[in-house]
Amino acid sequence: MKKLLIANRGEIAVRIARTAREMGIETLVVASEADVESLAARSADHVVVVGPAPAPASYLNQDAIVAAAVDNGCDAVHPGYGFLSENADFARKVADAGLIWVGPRADAIAMMGNKSMARESARKAGVPVLPGSDGPLDPAADAVEIARGIGYPLVIKASAGGGGRGIRFVHGEAELLESIEQTRGEAAAVFGDPTVYLERFVQHARHVEVQVLGDGTNFVHLGDRDCSMQRRSQKVIEEAPAPDLPDHVRQRIRESSVELARECGYSGAGTVEFLYDPVNHEAAFIEMNTRIQVEHPITEQITGIDLIREQLQIASTGVMSLRQEDIAFHGHAIECRINAEDPDHHFFPSPGLITAMEWPAGAGVRVDTGVEAGSTVSPYYDSLLAKLIVHADTREAAIATMLTALDESRIEGVKTTIPVHKKLLRRPEFAAVSHHSKFIETVDNLMEAK
Repeated sequence: MKKLLIANRGEIAVRIARTAREMGIETLVVASEADVESLAARSADHVVVVGPAPAPASYLNQDAIVAAAVDNGCDAVHPGYGFLSENADFARKVADAGLIWVGPRADAIAMMGNKSMARESARKAGVPVLPGSDGPLDPAADAVEIARGIGYPLVIKASAGGGGRGIRFVHGEAELLESIEQTRGEAAAVFGDPTVYLERFVQHARHVEVQVLGDGTNFVHLGDRDCSMQRRSQKVIEEAPAPDLPDHVRQRIRESSVELARECGYSGAGTVEFLYDPVNHEAAFIEMNTRIQVEHPITEQITGIDLIREQLQIASTGVMSLRQEDIAFHGHAIECRINAEDPDHHFFPSPGLITAMEWPAGAGVRVDTGVEAGSTVSPYYDSLLAKLIVHADTREAAIATMLTALDESRIEGVKTTIPVHKKLLRRPEFAAVSHHSKFIETVDNLMEAK
């Protein structure tokens, strides 16, 4: 691999460019017209404009991106996360153009992208799964009878869903059939696939996940993470390793995640996600993300392993440099996603010019960002500004370090979620690990709450 096209923007494009540069790989980043002067564009050796600001005309324009790679002599494409990173058709187009795809094969992406197929693959690999419909729900099937067998409350999920969309919660039989039809309609409109399936809903579940790597022959895990602090199914705070997880649960999700990667013949970085029931001390498979995760830095902090480097190594040589015995875990890491949103006004996006920006420094503090003072936060894209990451010997020390780091962070010109992170980290529920994936919705007037 000599020249890499980065098919993304923002902090992840900066992050990929940095590691590629360390490896002696030349980089080209694609940019929309709105991002041509961005930090990501300046972080790469070259930049190519692939379209106007709206993502469908630029960062989702598959043909323009592949053409940019071919026309500019690139031999590989890294999709980052979001946008086209889990698009099997795009992965095929990259491969068909004779380019290296930094990620798993298109068939593995397609398999894991279909949630009902992913459940079946997980079951075959011995990964624990929640009770649910046996594959996709047949429109001709007796949904009421199937739901009775699963038990209420339950959740209806779009097979092609993701990002918190295509999901409906059902608390009783009276609302079941209408909710199924609504979910099918949303799935068809948003994902182009009306297929849905049913799954038992676990009250007050925590969201835990396992980082895996594979090269198609060898497979390892790099520990687990907890992403339970979420708002509307979007992760807010992540930490590694997952705290207060029984040893037998931790061992099972780690080992079964490796077996799922083996079942798929997986190549590259992937994340296997689980719901953990803290009452019954059981974890069950949700889905597998076939890309680098936003929260990958906390795994890097506790292992000392550069996951982007491993992705590029596997894609370039076909061989993973790691074995399970090479991976050791040290301390505790926490990541806060800093978004350009106004928490005092229902978390409305806060686009505009960043007039000033200061980040903390010191032992155990890391900042991954795609903006700086003078950057314009566009209304066209995700509102993520930066990821503030800390690492310490213990969870308690990591929380203290993060609170200090948040106090030392300053962003002016746009509203940010920094005050929310301070509130959440000081909550007794977070300290006691009694929060869950719906916790934020249970806190009335979060910004006024003590």
